[in-house]
Amino acid sequence: MERVPALDEPLKKSLGPATAKVMAEALDLHTVGDLLHHYPRRYAERGELTTLSDLPLDEHVTVVAQVADARVLTFNGSKGRGQRLEVTITDGSGRLQLVFFGKGVHKPHKDLLPGTRAMFAGKVSLFNRRLQLAHPSYELLRGDREEAVDVWAGALIPIYPATTKLESWKIAKAVDAVLPGVTDAVDPLPDALREGRGLAELPDALRMIHRPRTKADIAAARERLKWDEAFVLQVALARRRHADTQLPAVPRRPAPDGILGAFDAKLPFTLTDGQLKVSKEIFDDLATDHPMHRLLQGEVGSGKTMVALRAMLAVVDSGGQAAMLAPTEVLAQQHHRSVTEMMGELAEGGMLGGADRATKVVLLTGSMGAAARRQALLDLVTGEAGIVIGTHALIEDKVRFHDLGLVVVDEQHRFGVEQRDALRGKGKQPPHLLVMTATPIPRTVAMTVFGDLETSVLDQLPAGRSPIASHVVPAADKPHFLARAWERVREEVENGHQAYVVCPRIGDEEDRKKAASKAKSAEGDDAEKRPPLAVLDVAEKLRAGPLAGLRIAVLHGRMHPDDKDDVMRRFAAGDLDVLVATTVIEVGVNVPNATAMVITDADRFGVSQLHQLRGRVGRGSAPGLCLLVTEMPEASPARQRLGAVASTLDGFELSRIDLEQRREGDVLGQAQSGVRSSLRVLTVIDDEEVIAAAREEATALVLADPDLTTQPGLRTALDALLDKDREEYLEKG
Repeated sequence: MERVPALDEPLKKSLGPATAKVMAEALDLHTVGDLLHHYPRRYAERGELTTLSDLPLDEHVTVVAQVADARVLTFNGSKGRGQRLEVTITDGSGRLQLVFFGKGVHKPHKDLLPGTRAMFAGKVSLFNRRLQLAHPSYELLRGDREEAVDVWAGALIPIYPATTKLESWKIAKAVDAVLPGVTDAVDPLPDALREGRGLAELPDALRMIHRPRTKADIAAARERLKWDEAFVLQVALARRRHADTQLPAVPRRPAPDGILGAFDAKLPFTLTDGQLKVSKEIFDDLATDHPMHRLLQGEVGSGKTMVALRAMLAVVDSGGQAAMLAPTEVLAQQHHRSVTEMMGELAEGGMLGGADRATKVVLLTGSMGAAARRQALLDLVTGEAGIVIGTHALIEDKVRFHDLGLVVVDEQHRFGVEQRDALRGKGKQPPHLLVMTATPIPRTVAMTVFGDLETSVLDQLPAGRSPIASHVVPAADKPHFLARAWERVREEVENGHQAYVVCPRIGDEEDRKKAASKAKSAEGDDAEKRPPLAVLDVAEKLRAGPLAGLRIAVLHGRMHPDDKDDVMRRFAAGDLDVLVATTVIEVGVNVPNATAMVITDADRFGVSQLHQLRGRVGRGSAPGLCLLVTEMPEASPARQRLGAVASTLDGFELSRIDLEQRREGDVLGQAQSGVRSSLRVLTVIDDEEVIAAAREEATALVLADPDLTTQPGLRTALDALLDKDREEYLEKG
């Protein structure tokens, strides 16, 4: 019988069913490999206490510190239940209070004498404006324990990501139990690669990261384990790219005197060098006999829609159809409007006044009337419509194409994999795919998140774009700054311009119910947290107060689609002065006359989202103004984040800041933030060189051996990385 590889062994077998059950429930750890890849978050040095000065509120922490004093307080004049033990611990950087109540005071009162050193674990809470741990677990580090620590971790105590049910030291003891058995763990890195780069063997790396004797051990272990993560991930993506090159596709080339040529001839402006360069990359891909998979990313307003439209026209020239998938109805309608305006009579195929080489451009959304929908579906199946722009309504079974040649997905991160896959499945052969994002992505993120796509970047703004000035408005510290913000909006309107006011919430009945239930569940928590500002409330206050007399309308996602469209048309036509909206205006909305934006509760939005929103102003010849209103105190991380947004218009720089704060998310799954990351030691911002080198090595290996027949260890690691969900995610891309 084949031996189970050491890392695949279930924890039940190694640690017993009770411990294994807690490990599975608390930390989703099921095998020896899962446990050994649950690395220490940091290491406490016995000679140097850890920092208490910057503990995060509401998080479960483990600290190593010394007892400064301990006292028992009696209340209600009784003994037993009416006792509270208060212990103050210190680490040189700060002090922290521990509290134990009732019958639970006796043991800690005996153990935690002044001068005692211990590890403490618990959830950080706030009481009387001071941080504290209530009923923390603890493990003493003195006498025989201190000796045990020496044996256990040399001079370094590993502190593990832990939970209430499973403290750091319990995880450490479990690691101790399984670590000796991994001497023959199968190595995912090919020997030649590992030796060529001077990396430690896997069993050594695992021993050094869990039980380091020196800081050099930790560094060597991390370097090796970063390579595991980067290389296995890049092999997964390289195999996906390789598989794509094996698929057949119809080459799509523009006709010399076709609709693309006619469109270019009537453009009232010159395309930027960036747009021409990126268009050439796309046209070269479209001309090949396997499907294009390209990511088009660029700054807000860099002209991505123009590049995508030219690609769609090239496909129409070749006799095919192109579909553009937008995440919201507002955006689909906006794209349809701007495409038909840009094309003019070229978008009036089969209509009176349409040009000879014209095609039809149809819109398909879920809220269309039955007759308009029937006509759109007919135009698609007959091939009358060369271009269709729509929401997920495009994916429904009823939608049939005559010959789908290109799918353009706008704002990729808003679509589920199944949705993109369903649309791509509507071609007779796999259609070409162009993914657009207006969130600039650092190179390494593109290599990890979109590693199976070729990347094109538009980093030049078209001529005629105006600069945008951004300022943080500290509403709580300086209320007169907020008053001045509304004055500035009024001034812009008096000068013939328009403004947006953005709020995080709608404020309708549904919202109020949610807010009420949240407030109820948060009773006793931080009472200072008020619900986010809402569109309907803010619009009412502005109409009655600082913006009285101006033409104000609201826009949010729960409005009827016809009403949304009507508001956007009126705003675009200049019939409204101020639009109070949620983030439905975040992408694609283009009103060149709108010059000012006030973002309320700006700290409640992410960096990329703020950059997107800001991109709605400064789209014409007049300079733009973006005011980020917040009540957060000056020293808070939220204020620093807003300061970063105000200080630069460079989306790539902001996306780096955003990533450093949020972590990477699961780069192979659909999580968008750092909660479920398949990366444990690799960080895509700091480890750019490792990722780039791993990509090269992976590409060469997959080219030589696509099925990895010579790499059993690598195949095992891939199976572990690509659980069923991630495998499907990669398959569908």
